[in-house]
Amino acid sequence: MRLLHTMLRVADLDKSLEFYTSVLGMTLLRRNEYPEGRFTLAFVGYGDESNNTVLELTHNWDTNAYELGDAYGHIAIAVDDVYKACERIKEAGGKVVREAGPMKSGTTILAFVEDPDGYKIELLNDR
Repeated sequence: MRLLHTMLRVADLDKSLEFYTSVLGMTLLRRNEYPEGRFTLAFVGYGDESNNTVLELTHNWDTNAYELGDAYGHIAIAVDDVYKACERIKEAGGKVVREAGPMKSGTTILAFVEDPDGYKIELLNDR
């Protein structure tokens, strides 16, 4: 068994694709339109789906906002240098909501950024 993907519902697919590809550096792997169901699925990631876990962005055409709820936590992404990644993300127009630095009560360096829908993405040094 292996983890295939995580799905997020997004209000503006084009804005979300711009964020995940241009700001976070993922690749659009595939995009499928389902006119009968009035939704689009777009899969993004850092490698092909056969060898990597990817992110599924689901856009329901008739929904323009979602409540994130209080059960969702975050997605975590490994980066070479959390401080430099935050600078690159800000330069690309991304929103850093927790600057790079040590975690509370620990020494692990982390940061959090936010996507256009308000989902949090944690940045951690690649181990």
